[in-house]
Amino acid sequence: MKVSIITVVLNNKETVQDAILSVGSQDYHDIEHIVIDGKSMDGTQSVIDKFRDGLAIVISERDNGIYDAMNIGLRLASGEIIGFLNSYDIYANKNVISDVVSILSKKKVDAVYGDLVFVSSKDHNRIVRYYQSKNFSPQSLSKGIMPAHPTLFLRKAVYENYGYFKTDYRIAADFEFAVRIFKDYNISYYYIPKIMVKMRTGGTSTKNLKSNWILNLEVLRACRENNLKTNLFKIYSKYPRKILGLIKRERIIKVDAACL
Repeated sequence: MKVSIITVVLNNKETVQDAILSVGSQDYHDIEHIVIDGKSMDGTQSVIDKFRDGLAIVISERDNGIYDAMNIGLRLASGEIIGFLNSYDIYANKNVISDVVSILSKKKVDAVYGDLVFVSSKDHNRIVRYYQSKNFSPQSLSKGIMPAHPTLFLRKAVYENYGYFKTDYRIAADFEFAVRIFKDYNISYYYIPKIMVKMRTGGTSTKNLKSNWILNLEVLRACRENNLKTNLFKIYSKYPRKILGLIKRERIIKVDAACL
């Protein structure tokens, strides 16, 4: 099965190379890597050009934000399986895509996802927090909890059936999409109990308190638009789970950080 990986970037010359190399180092070779650049002005395009021969599609044009760029990538994707890798993220090991394909082939499910670690923006080997997707269920969406998006791989048919990302969201269109496809148990899914992605801190949803506030307001809106009952108190109740993520981080560092 062909796998399409979509990377969206804007003015991120410092880490986009790592993302591209991460996809290129996967041991599964039927990968279509699509890079959507929002007409970067900081030298990002020059970095991308170094790898152009190994990329399936490169688009460099102005867009209407990150989710519009993601939708452009979705329209271009020809793979049966689709995933997103942000320009500041990398895969945790070379087996991530082959593991995804293996599960989707054997289990015949619509979606697979796994765990993610947040790492320092300066050092991707220094773990900041652990995001475990193990306990996700459609009921947890009302608390603002979804599978870690960079670890979520979907069959292309899911997008064809449910549509793309809503571009009037600033931060949480991926969460709104998750509510749309998961809330009524409309699609089948499988959790891979492995760390699949390292995400650098400092991305759109992790910048500061203001971004966090906007995120939670959009989570509330996404639930209401999809007739999922919730409130801000319920959404903020997820934060003790983040503390557990810090505790889990310490365990990873002590036990198996060298395996990431």
